[in-house]
Amino acid sequence: VLEADTARQLRARLREQGLLVAAVEALSESAQASGGRHLHWRRRLSGAQLSLITRQFATLLAAGLPVEQTLNALIEQADTDYQRQVLAGVRGEVLAGHPLARALQKYPRVFPDLYVTLVAAGEQSGRLGEVMERLADYTESHQALRQKVGLAFVYPAIVTLVAGAVVLGLLTYVVPQVVSVFQNTNQTLPWLTRALIGLSDFLRASGWLWLIGIAAAIWLGVRALRRPGPRLRFHRWLLRLPLVGTMVRGVNSAQLASTLGILVGSGVPLLAALQAGAGVVNNLPMRQAVEEAARRVREGGSLSRALAAAKLFPPMLVHMIASGEASGRLVHMLERAAAQQSREMENRVLGLTSLLEPLLIVVMGVVVLVIVLAILLPIFEMNQLVR
Repeated sequence: VLEADTARQLRARLREQGLLVAAVEALSESAQASGGRHLHWRRRLSGAQLSLITRQFATLLAAGLPVEQTLNALIEQADTDYQRQVLAGVRGEVLAGHPLARALQKYPRVFPDLYVTLVAAGEQSGRLGEVMERLADYTESHQALRQKVGLAFVYPAIVTLVAGAVVLGLLTYVVPQVVSVFQNTNQTLPWLTRALIGLSDFLRASGWLWLIGIAAAIWLGVRALRRPGPRLRFHRWLLRLPLVGTMVRGVNSAQLASTLGILVGSGVPLLAALQAGAGVVNNLPMRQAVEEAARRVREGGSLSRALAAAKLFPPMLVHMIASGEASGRLVHMLERAAAQQSREMENRVLGLTSLLEPLLIVVMGVVVLVIVLAILLPIFEMNQLVR
């Protein structure tokens, strides 16, 4: 990775070093290209890596370092070649005279729109260090919430997979070996044993067809969800589910409140903040509600009434926004609303997983009990006949 004003100047410099130039590509473009050769397997940073870079950026700016020296330090501290190349590309854009926000915008798969919008607001207001601190807090809290939610479902997922594998192994291998002994005795088997034998024969004969069908259905469903119409209907269906709908509302409301709090607190107008906040809302009906709320606010309405009209956001969020508008402390109430929604979401996830764990164990025990009874019942009947 070298810096030069033009590709021609770079070729001349390399020829002076005795190197044969095969190709020269701008780093900011090659990192985004879908056919990039050395970056095709990794074209984005993880949430943890982006949080670390943002915190380091904010710390160095708070220490008084210019943006150029901050980027140099980040390049030296980068853990991977991809991070170094992205940061070098950003530094090259800054050295060329472009604002930092425009340099970050060259990497949309690394820095989301919210990130770029906040950096642009910080540059325009002259408070880039303060904005980066708030952005670092936001990325860290968002990453922490995602990790807690992910880890909470790891144990139930492992138990489900192991239980399914054990039951499948019993039905396809153990049961046929054991039950074949009873079939040779010409004994009338109990109905539970006959049902288990039928299920075992069905899985052994056509189980692979069902696996292929399930995989094809999942593939078709994923492709269908890429289209706006089916995806919108699916998201509406999620909101109508008793427990899942509440969790979807909580996650999206927390992200919206955090985004609005950071943007408005950084000096971004409310309308621009709503437009940027709509991008962090993943649920399409709720995103459309935010866009409609922006239209109502543009016409002179209040934010709380605009969000309440959609009837998709939690009442607590709407009431806290209304209180912030009435008291003139909208930023503070948005931050409190975001923290409240995050805590509520975390408690719901922990409560759900605490119920799932014993439920999975009970279900697994019942299934194994049925299989064991189906095997032991013929043995009991044979003992009675012998007596």
